Amino acid sequence: MNKQDFTSAGFSVLGTEPNENKLLCFLKEHYPSVIKDNEIDLQALKTIAGLPIDEKVNGYGLNFVGRNFARAKYAQKTDKELLLNTTLSKHIDTTQNLVLKGDNLDSLKILKHHYSGKIKCIYIDPPYNTTSDEFVYPDKFDKEETEVLGLANLSEEDFDRMDFSFTTKKSHNGWLAFMYPRLLLARDLLSKDGVIFISIDDNEQANLKLLCDEVFGEENFVAQIIWRKRAGGGSDSKYFSVEHEYILIFAKNKNFATVFKFESEEKNYPFEDENGRYTKKPLNNKGLQDSKGLHYDIVCPNGEILIGSENQWVYAQKSFLEMKDKNRIIFERNGNGKWSVKYKLYLHESRGKIPTSILYQVAYNKDGNQDISGLNLFFDYPKPNKLIKLLINFVCQNSTDIILDFFAGSGTTGHAVMQLNAEDGGNRKFILCQIDEPIKKDKPAYSFCIENNLPPVISSITIERLKRAGERLNQDFSKKKQDAQDLFNPNNLENLDKIKVQTLDIGFKVFDSAEAPKLEVDEHGQIAFPKLNGDALSRIYNMIFRVGLDEPTQVPEVVKEGCIYRIGNNYYLTNCEEISREDYSNAIKNGKVFIDGWTASLNGTLLNYKEDVKIVF
Repeated sequence: MNKQDFTSAGFSVLGTEPNENKLLCFLKEHYPSVIKDNEIDLQALKTIAGLPIDEKVNGYGLNFVGRNFARAKYAQKTDKELLLNTTLSKHIDTTQNLVLKGDNLDSLKILKHHYSGKIKCIYIDPPYNTTSDEFVYPDKFDKEETEVLGLANLSEEDFDRMDFSFTTKKSHNGWLAFMYPRLLLARDLLSKDGVIFISIDDNEQANLKLLCDEVFGEENFVAQIIWRKRAGGGSDSKYFSVEHEYILIFAKNKNFATVFKFESEEKNYPFEDENGRYTKKPLNNKGLQDSKGLHYDIVCPNGEILIGSENQWVYAQKSFLEMKDKNRIIFERNGNGKWSVKYKLYLHESRGKIPTSILYQVAYNKDGNQDISGLNLFFDYPKPNKLIKLLINFVCQNSTDIILDFFAGSGTTGHAVMQLNAEDGGNRKFILCQIDEPIKKDKPAYSFCIENNLPPVISSITIERLKRAGERLNQDFSKKKQDAQDLFNPNNLENLDKIKVQTLDIGFKVFDSAEAPKLEVDEHGQIAFPKLNGDALSRIYNMIFRVGLDEPTQVPEVVKEGCIYRIGNNYYLTNCEEISREDYSNAIKNGKVFIDGWTASLNGTLLNYKEDVKIVF
């Protein structure tokens, strides 16, 4: 059976409902005067928006070959489905984390059914479009595809330009057309207060900023961080040694975005007194804008006077005297024997400071290498765990937030989420997407995969890292919890308060990507019924993803083995030939019923319930 058969028989089929244009509906409801003959009157719309009508205004923006093609790719439905991989998954019955293998364009479209507007934080480290980058993402581009996307009116010249742009190495047009639909989907997935971080270098930084301005809106630009990725020389540039990369930050809606705060680390506050941990800061600061109130004499312990006209202090004299009375001023002699005046900056005072746009000594590339080599794994240029933790911590104060990385690589983002949860007892969740990109034979990661009987693809490293990192973190977490319960530990109450969960989620459900079933015509002109992918549970999970009502990380309860599963009041049915009238009746009586259309037929039993079920393909 197919969608048309069920639709003709009067069934409700998921995905066949007419697509409602939300913008058009909004305008009809709130500004009906701008709609004439079911089309938008642009002049009337400009009048309402207060924009000039007669003047011709030259705007600016990013335009590139393949723009309409990329926009159409965003709107195109995916022809992929997901198969639960129980062998690669870990703690499958309890975990709330996901790893999706396959092209992230398809994965993002599948995620959109349930996760639209629910992702708090996205971090991605996409291909930088350097001479060493090789695009492995199969964004199909040919005559047939342009027709499918409704671009059949392309001239031969336009098609040739696009073909050249997409297939030429290091093409800006090709890279932008690749990123555009993925960023549009990322925007759809972000929650109202969500934020996206994108690592990039000089090759595409300028283009990416303009592209993000269009996708997320200029008004939602938060910052462009400069991250110092290494200290010292290098030979990757003819003119300057490049020590940095960029991290672009955009909000879904900056009016609702979390105010970014920098959580200081205790190790940077090495001293301690009765008021807590502190660091010493110079009171003399000539870098401040000159102010008469910051010049005054200070008397040192031996009576020596530091002349105010020769010094400019951080605080005015009244504040200085108050700090001195509170034992917050420190006099020390420097290497030349001269007096140096410092003040105490406490850890509790610096928590919640707004971060700077330069991440100077947070972590370097070599730290990323150590993160992964410490797990006896191999990967080229992984981002440091500490860097990703910092970015996530900027926005994910809620311990149940969802973090997405759809260029997962070695799995740093998943590792960082688990580590954050281990440190503060949170229950953040991660979703990682990674294509099965082949590893070159001359790479250590290739040898590692072969020696460990793993497919030599990057997703093997992603999953293996999550397993190894999770086990190590779980050991440390268990010890931390045990120490916190020690009655003889004076800090046990504080430590117990930090541990909000009893067990650390170090698991993940892995899903493989596969071609979705579709009817084919055989060589004799007969319709051939497709062979279905996976077992019953995979069919059920596909329905859960497609319907979008339930969290795909949940484990459906078995009502009838291999046939009927439920989450709450939602029932998912597959292998329908084995389901009795009584089974249908009980499910319909207790909740909403969704039926796997590929396993159902228009028999008398099912026809009897066509008003009460929804068919899913």
